[in-house]
Amino acid sequence: MRWRPDWLRGYNRRIAGHDAIAALIVTLMLIPQSLAYAMLAGLPPVTGLYASILPLLAYALFGSSRTLAVGPVAVVSLMTAAALGPLFPPGSVEYLGAATLLALLSALLLFGMALLRLGFLANFLSHPVISGFISAAGLLIALGQLKHILGIPAAGQALPQLLPALLEGVPQTHLPTLAIGASSLLLLWWVRAHSKAALTRLGVAPALAGNLAKAGPVLAIVLAVLVVGALQLEQAGVQVVGAVPRGLPTLVLPTLDLALMRQLLPAAALISLIGFVESVSVAQTLAAKRRQRIAPDRELLGLGAANLAAAFSASMPVTGSFSRSMVNFEAGAQTPMAGALSAFGVAISALLLTPWLHDLPQAVLAAAIIVAVLGLVDLGALRHTWHFSRADGAAQLATLGGVLLLGVEAGILLGVGLSLLLFLWRTSRPHMAVVGQLPGSEHFRNILRFAVVESPSVLSLRVDESLYFPNARYLEERIGELIATRPLVRHLVLMCPGVNLIDASALDSLEAIVERLHSAGVQLHLSEVKGPVMDQLKRSNFLERFGGRVFVSQYEALRALDPESTQRAQSREAG
Repeated sequence: MRWRPDWLRGYNRRIAGHDAIAALIVTLMLIPQSLAYAMLAGLPPVTGLYASILPLLAYALFGSSRTLAVGPVAVVSLMTAAALGPLFPPGSVEYLGAATLLALLSALLLFGMALLRLGFLANFLSHPVISGFISAAGLLIALGQLKHILGIPAAGQALPQLLPALLEGVPQTHLPTLAIGASSLLLLWWVRAHSKAALTRLGVAPALAGNLAKAGPVLAIVLAVLVVGALQLEQAGVQVVGAVPRGLPTLVLPTLDLALMRQLLPAAALISLIGFVESVSVAQTLAAKRRQRIAPDRELLGLGAANLAAAFSASMPVTGSFSRSMVNFEAGAQTPMAGALSAFGVAISALLLTPWLHDLPQAVLAAAIIVAVLGLVDLGALRHTWHFSRADGAAQLATLGGVLLLGVEAGILLGVGLSLLLFLWRTSRPHMAVVGQLPGSEHFRNILRFAVVESPSVLSLRVDESLYFPNARYLEERIGELIATRPLVRHLVLMCPGVNLIDASALDSLEAIVERLHSAGVQLHLSEVKGPVMDQLKRSNFLERFGGRVFVSQYEALRALDPESTQRAQSREAG
């Protein structure tokens, strides 16, 4: 039986019409963005066009999202430049070869994650870390593009190198380039902020006006090419794209340099993980709006296929784009055929339009990048996160500062590392509450928050965290402190409704607690233990050796161990 994608079943002319309209709109966005993001990655502009043809077709065949728009994106382009910039001169043959090898490594890593069903690894990148990384990357990208707006040389992958280089070059600002760049920024900003309302006032339907507003970069490119060609500004020193090869990408085998592969492997791993997180987040958001589902492991396969296609078409790493995916969805795309049709549109452009791109100023592409990435910057999220959780806010701030001051790779690793350390610190001191019975009920609540009835002989301790190696010793210490201050206690009931795991270290601690309690004349019991945790305990001999009982509820435990206490709770309510 011939394999075919699920979305092809039931495909008809009506669906095709929706996909074609969405493809046209996305293509108008994709062409200038692909050129701009290739320049951001330090690659020839045509590389961006190549990255927008075969990778889109590959994802359409293997991906699970019906509306995700795959291709070059700003953050991955920045990470590509950060990985390759220290190794080779941007734009060189060696640089291009390393970019294709980076795409190949990303593809292999994504395939490996799909094969091993490791999509859960994305969970180690918390939302605050991702938010801090994207905001910092947006700021770095925007600052890095100022050199093209000013027409000056400036290099650097982080603020300590980039800012001094920009300040040093300001006196050499090329005025014609600045005029083109500044006017392009103003035009793109106005189109983004006001063109939809202006078109609506002229009688254009709101949906069509919104779609036309997305074509702002195309308008800026056309105007800039006409102005530069008419005034011959290239001869005046305005940096232009230059000759762009006409034609489709040729299939090539990436250079398999083992030493270079070892150098690029850490960057490829980060690009794969960041790209997957960004893609799957967008795909899940859009799928939920139509009550559809995506398969994370299938997304790994689709993104791996897209990057493999990029590697064999002499291009660069790709992933899902948030902005283009939203436009694709809002324009009515129904299936991945919209992406395939966008690839067809880009291919036509590569065949027919590339000679017209010769006079395209680099300042215009830089302006398009700046306007696009500043929408990614959300510094207000840092304040919100900090007020809600200092630990998450610290991780977000560390990621933001790390990327800005140390660079992309060091910054994201710093954020992830700090998040994991803070998680271990929080769970190493789990919340535990001494509880008592609410009068007139079978419910138990924290004695510090509610007026409850306590048993003098039964200590009820609720643990609100799984028990594992970072907090096992803390559990021993906390129980020791509580028993020392309650000489009348003869039974300790450990309530476990929040315990989802007990590892070997925690089991050893429980056995040590049992021995210490026995020496103090106290018996340990358990209550409200979840089924999977009971299964774990049954695989050991703990339940046979600890001497206590396992109760279904805390009420049953107290009724069995101190029935007078439960009677007092009931009579207090009655009274």
